[in-house]
Amino acid sequence: MPKAYWIASYRSINDPVALGEYGKLAGPALQEAGGRFIARGVPAIVYEAGVSQRTVLIEFDSVEQAIAAHDSSAYQEALRALGSGAERDVRIIEGVA
Repeated sequence: MPKAYWIASYRSINDPVALGEYGKLAGPALQEAGGRFIARGVPAIVYEAGVSQRTVLIEFDSVEQAIAAHDSSAYQEALRALGSGAERDVRIIEGVA
């Protein structure tokens, strides 16, 4: 079964305090759901139409596991803490087998 990747790009951060609270809850919630943080931060360089914005890459064993992590009550609590503190683009994609 191919792995899955959760990619979150932060278009804007409106409330750094809310983002910090989100991080305190989201990291453990996603790890407990089987997620492994592969990369996070601002790109070292961007090409073509790339935008230099905070990006997070998390690996899961399957798409179903990543979706379950997102929909879990622990992660939903983290989203409530974030509120409108950031505008993000979150995608879950299946890896190449």
